[in-house]
Amino acid sequence: MGRVGLLVAEPAYLLNLGPTPYLEAWELQRALAGAVSQDAIPDTIVMLEHPPVITLGRRAEGNEVHIPPDAAVEIVETDRGGKSTYHGPGQLVCYPILDLNRHGRDVKRYCRDLEEAIELALGAFGLAGEAIEGLTGVWLRDPPRKIASIGVHISRWVTTHGYALNVDLDPAPFTDWITACGLEDASFTTIAHELGRPVSVDEVRPHAAAALAEVFGLELEELPTDEGAGLWAQPTHEKLAASR
Repeated sequence: MGRVGLLVAEPAYLLNLGPTPYLEAWELQRALAGAVSQDAIPDTIVMLEHPPVITLGRRAEGNEVHIPPDAAVEIVETDRGGKSTYHGPGQLVCYPILDLNRHGRDVKRYCRDLEEAIELALGAFGLAGEAIEGLTGVWLRDPPRKIASIGVHISRWVTTHGYALNVDLDPAPFTDWITACGLEDASFTTIAHELGRPVSVDEVRPHAAAALAEVFGLELEELPTDEGAGLWAQPTHEKLAASR
């Protein structure tokens, strides 16, 4: 499990944000990726929630989207892999900005490592997540129900996008608004539904961060967002700095 072994963990940043508009977070990822690629900052993991948004990956097809006219949801075409998915409050979205020159230049391995990190985070709640051959993301078995989606983009071996873990939200948009991930009859679930109790995103964050640190061999330093981590000319950081 993991790839650390006896190696010394690499320093990395953790940025815990609250609800963040999708396009703003995407711009943040690009700024971070540029800094990581230039070795200006170490690998950085961003964790946040999004307001309701449908994102379309590079393989998305027009017939996947069937949103009701009165639905309050944004639609964004992205550069990540995969098809369509839904993000909303109650879902932990994790964007690892990693230089794969330090983690092995292997895209399939990177996706498997993300799956492992999700599985470890779920294990902290007594849930056995797993990948299913031929399907994307992480699932619970018997019957198969999807609990996390994965979609990544890699440029010059630096990663953006990542995974979305369903913590405590209504999964109806995955089936009522879109054909999520291109899967016609998929069932979706959440940590809260499986445990039969409310679960907050903040309750899941430390387990998700610890799992990524273990799998990728990182020593995480959380950036103090309340002090305005204004390292990049980007809306989120500008607002953080202005709030001091």
